[in-house]
Amino acid sequence: MSLNFGLLLAFRNPPRWRRPWADIYEEHLLQAKLAEDLGYDEVWLTEHHFWEDGWCPALLPTAAAIAARTRTIRIGTFVILLPLGKHAVSLVEEATVVDIISKGRLDLGLGLGYRVPEFQGYGISREERASLMDEGLEIIRRAWTEETFSFKGRHYDLRNVHLEPQPVQKPHPPIWTAVMSRKAAERAARFGFHVAGTGGEKLQRMYDEELEKHGRNPADFSISQLRLVYVAPTREEAWDDAQHHAHYMMQTYDTWLKEAGDAKWFQETMSVSSMPPPEKLRDTPGLSFFEAPLMVGMPDDIIAEIERYRSSSRVTHLVMWMQLAGMDPKKTERCMKLFAEEVLPHVRR
Repeated sequence: MSLNFGLLLAFRNPPRWRRPWADIYEEHLLQAKLAEDLGYDEVWLTEHHFWEDGWCPALLPTAAAIAARTRTIRIGTFVILLPLGKHAVSLVEEATVVDIISKGRLDLGLGLGYRVPEFQGYGISREERASLMDEGLEIIRRAWTEETFSFKGRHYDLRNVHLEPQPVQKPHPPIWTAVMSRKAAERAARFGFHVAGTGGEKLQRMYDEELEKHGRNPADFSISQLRLVYVAPTREEAWDDAQHHAHYMMQTYDTWLKEAGDAKWFQETMSVSSMPPPEKLRDTPGLSFFEAPLMVGMPDDIIAEIERYRSSSRVTHLVMWMQLAGMDPKKTERCMKLFAEEVLPHVRR
């Protein structure tokens, strides 16, 4: 099976490397177009709220902006936090418009969310996120597959919903749900949606097991996996460029997951128990980011890790975080070009 190669754009602007916001957004939009020109398959967008680096909080407007500047590259959300305030009907209407503007290039990824300040900021009970997620997913699916429907649950009471206009993709854009636990894997399998995951092969196996329990064939479903990737002409140069930015990103997740208090989930997904300083990242045995090694090095290093990962997992879509938070866009673009020139030809053979 061929592997889809996509880039994750987060529009982050950390205080340490702060620059004008208009510049950040323009640079990321230009990188989306560059990704298309270089032959990448997809750009993925990621959402968070109320964090110091301004992580993109509005994915569908951003996806529409990318759609207007590109022609062929697919555009995915990795992921929209469904329980956080957005009405499910409004979300499916906006996603439909993006699919139309892009002429059928949208992948809709949806997630549960976990950050305590995000639920507090929206005034939504974190304890109700699972039921909000389940009802929202059901509404989105029915809006895209039924002429007219009504729905009554704990959070929604809808009557005679008819979606117009309709999306370009039939029956609807691919739907992905975030999986970072067994319960989330069961939800994705129950709904029959693809998986947006974060690195570890263990979570992929959970998903496939749940698909089979629900009478579904895993071969019919895709798995996208997030990996931190940075390539330079030499291993030393790659680490010199990436270490402080990668450390900031890992430290952010370490803070968030501990704050969330989901101890078992934290242990399963974030395998850094003690964060080394930036300069020591390259020398830390077993260092990983969400159960997967950091892909930092020269082209041969990246090729070897992609081949190892492909042989040990069922990944179908590699979501590569090359635009490291706060990194000089010139370095990111050099990385994008080097990967396209030296890595893609090998791994696509």
